[in-house]
Amino acid sequence: YRALTPKARLIALSAPFISYLRADGIVLPPEPSRAQRHADPLTPPPSDSDSEDWDDEDSDPSEAWSDIHLKLQDTIKELGGAVMPKLNWSAPKDATWISATNSMDCRNANDVYLLLKSSDFVTHDLEQIWDGVEDENDDDGKMLEEDNEITGDNAAVPRYKTRMMMNQVPYHLVLRKTISAYNPALEFRSFVRSRQLLCICQRDLNYFSFLPALELKLRSLIQAFHQKNLQRTFPDENFAFDVYIPPPHDRVWLIDINPWAVRTDPLLFSWLEILTMPAPEQTAATTLRASINGHRQETDQQDGESNVDEASDSEDEEEIYTPEFRLVNRDDPEAYAFHTPKYSAHKLPKDVVDASNDGEAGLREFMVTWREIVKQQEAEEKAQEGGRTS
Repeated sequence: YRALTPKARLIALSAPFISYLRADGIVLPPEPSRAQRHADPLTPPPSDSDSEDWDDEDSDPSEAWSDIHLKLQDTIKELGGAVMPKLNWSAPKDATWISATNSMDCRNANDVYLLLKSSDFVTHDLEQIWDGVEDENDDDGKMLEEDNEITGDNAAVPRYKTRMMMNQVPYHLVLRKTISAYNPALEFRSFVRSRQLLCICQRDLNYFSFLPALELKLRSLIQAFHQKNLQRTFPDENFAFDVYIPPPHDRVWLIDINPWAVRTDPLLFSWLEILTMPAPEQTAATTLRASINGHRQETDQQDGESNVDEASDSEDEEEIYTPEFRLVNRDDPEAYAFHTPKYSAHKLPKDVVDASNDGEAGLREFMVTWREIVKQQEAEEKAQEGGRTS
């Protein structure tokens, strides 16, 4: 699908780089890194104040993956100096709050590392990619217990198999050229079931006054795009895909393809709606049966009509399936319910978010636990200071 997507480059990621992403804390390579200094002898040496940092082995984490660091910098230059990163499945959209530009726009390697290291979505790609996956090779369908079984999101897959599969995943860093004058109102998500386009909705959950006038044109473009490029070529029968249709709204860009899974946001739909929505074949069959029944009644009343006229009447009564196109309208509650910044929950520790979901009682319990932890840490620090003075 290279011709259908904005210009992008893939960088294969090594095991040391994946370990860097999985490690706790955020340590960024110095500017310039040692790898860059070795590659470019004209780079000036560091100042005296930085000499201690250069001597510290831990000051430059990119030493273990210097080839990736250099290739990343070169790729950013090749793509015009600004890129948007993502791993195999997810982009670090939840971490834009930590970026200086408050966006996914990255202009150097450290911008990329900062987003990747701060993103819960990326962590999910690294640690929980097998959520809901069942082992098809397990003949008896029973999971091993004790040491061979894990709990939580990956409970369906034994631990040893999960670790082995994670190590075999060919992780890649995707760097996509930043789209100039990007308008989030013109990005749409479509849901495909059994290779049939079911429904479409806007991705940015805000009201845009100009979208209703474009609805028919946008739906037609997305339908034609799916039929021509994805319906018979994508390996899975069920999936969701995101497209971007910039002005003058005559070309569709493929932005992403998402799994048919609960973790894919249904946005203005619900997964219950999508799963129970009548399929295009069912709708067409129902329309055809009604058409035939009506045609038979008409034949009984008008015996003199020819078979050719009857067939043409039946065709006129048939309807072409049209996927639902859902937008946020001016009077919809959704148009005013998204005043909270998107992904705002990812700016806080998970424990705080979980406590807030439990209401006032949960927050109160969290505060009590937090104070006990702080008191324990203070007591330990005092004990350590006392041991040093003695």
